[in-house]
Amino acid sequence: MIERIDSTAKAKELIAVLKEKHGELMFYQAGGCCEGTQPQCFEKGGYYLRMNDVCLGEVEGCEFWVDRDLFEYWKFSHFTLDVLEGFGVGGFSLETPLQKTFKVHYRLFTEDELKNLTPVKTAE
Repeated sequence: MIERIDSTAKAKELIAVLKEKHGELMFYQAGGCCEGTQPQCFEKGGYYLRMNDVCLGEVEGCEFWVDRDLFEYWKFSHFTLDVLEGFGVGGFSLETPLQKTFKVHYRLFTEDELKNLTPVKTAE
């Protein structure tokens, strides 16, 4: 099965630091508003999912959820979680005090990949 999300070495390192400090984590990427489309990292359960939000998969054991409307727009795309140096928009995410910002790179799945994608789950 083809995973819908993966991460860079920098993202894995930062997640390990945040897990050490905060315990279990989750990610949520909204379709706009305050944080734009910057992925946000929270303590697990620290963000309340909306009905039908979509979990793309896990990054280092952390569920990565997206807004249901954003998923409809990006459902044919692979996400790669990365990290940038500097303060992101808004600063609600756990990496903000470390002067870092999570970012997602996208690429379209190939036709062969689309035939064998890992299923997503939705929030109830």
